[in-house]
Amino acid sequence: MKLGLSAIALAALLSLNPNSHLSLSLAAAAQQQQPPVPDAPTPQAPKPLASDVNGPITPGQGAGESTTGPSSSSNLPGQQPAPASPAPSSQVPTTQGKDLVQTSAPEQPAAGEGVERATNIIRQRVNFVEVPVTVKDSKGKLVAGLTFRDFKIFENDTREPIAFFTTDSFPLSIAFVIDQSLTSDVMSKVNNSLGAIQGALTPYDEIEVFSYNNGAQNRSGGFTGAQSARVPFVLSMAKAAGEEMLVPVNDGPMAGCNVRQNGNCVDPNLQQGRSTGGTTFMTIPKEIHTLNDAILAAAKELSTRPKGRRRIIYVISDGKEYGSKATYKEVLRYLQTNKIAVYGTLVGDSARWGEGYMSRVHLPFSMYDNLLAKYILATGGEPDSERGLDGIEKSYARIAEEARNQYTLGYYSHQPVIDGKFRKIEVRLERSGMEVVAKQGYYPSAEDMH
Repeated sequence: MKLGLSAIALAALLSLNPNSHLSLSLAAAAQQQQPPVPDAPTPQAPKPLASDVNGPITPGQGAGESTTGPSSSSNLPGQQPAPASPAPSSQVPTTQGKDLVQTSAPEQPAAGEGVERATNIIRQRVNFVEVPVTVKDSKGKLVAGLTFRDFKIFENDTREPIAFFTTDSFPLSIAFVIDQSLTSDVMSKVNNSLGAIQGALTPYDEIEVFSYNNGAQNRSGGFTGAQSARVPFVLSMAKAAGEEMLVPVNDGPMAGCNVRQNGNCVDPNLQQGRSTGGTTFMTIPKEIHTLNDAILAAAKELSTRPKGRRRIIYVISDGKEYGSKATYKEVLRYLQTNKIAVYGTLVGDSARWGEGYMSRVHLPFSMYDNLLAKYILATGGEPDSERGLDGIEKSYARIAEEARNQYTLGYYSHQPVIDGKFRKIEVRLERSGMEVVAKQGYYPSAEDMH
């Protein structure tokens, strides 16, 4: 043991006078009063972390990640346990193909938390794909009570493990598109039915109204609450008289301008030459139905709506298309890139049994008689038609119910994050006698990259 400075001084004094008894006693007393000075501690190796460490930073995961082990169940008194985060794509079973067997359950949030969890996953995982699914029985009724074990998802013919599953209802952002090029009798039915639209929606929904004839027009100027007092006024602006679809006559004594006064044509709608022909022949003007342009205008507005909402275009039309600047392929790609589903109520000729199905067949160099059905099938929407009395009003409630009661499935794509190529989606159900309605595919987008 080492002595202090005072002990060293006394030792020097003793060395000068070793025979002094007083010096010896003083030295012994100083040595007893001086506390010993310990040696410096030797470095010790740090103890290993326990496996049940719980805190804001978890080893191997970093900050902001919740664990799924036993430690996640320890929370402060009165604090709700945090929902478990889904396993990243590296932890998902790598066995892919039609023989894949999913052994682990996907993330299944508690009731009321599905929308928030799906939104967070989209922000954190770039390759996360959300697929809304509608299931019906043989009578067309919605089927409830299914679990994730009843579904299988395939992307480009490769089965993907289901990483997310919820039955929560998402709030709806609906862009109504009303066809004003209908005949006067059909347009009258549509005008009378518009008052029933608001009754099919909830205060959490929002709508925007478009109309089209020769070009699309935004009637509401932006989205507004579905139960707002402004909605009836906006819908009244979308009403129209319709068109008188008379039998055209372009030959014979009734063609052209046969009634004249002082050498001039009495009917101001008929002019000599040009598009209407001459005095003995009249060229029939072509019909204009800009369905593509109207859907594209509504889709551009819907693409600005926040995540966590169902983006829906609801079209009330006979499905005819002619004269649009945008093509069907361009509009469909925009819809599939921005996660927009098209629903529709078919009216007029397209709503008649047999004739409505045959109108989907397109003859070359002619007008599309029902292009709306192709949009609906490709984007995972649902069609309906006017049937009997109050058929249009009932279709609003049916389609709104189907859009609100869907199964939401999610998976991590095995494809590159963004490659610009179309990815086909197929959803299968393990039970027989049921119809599965889902989108046919999607285009990856950089919108979800953060």
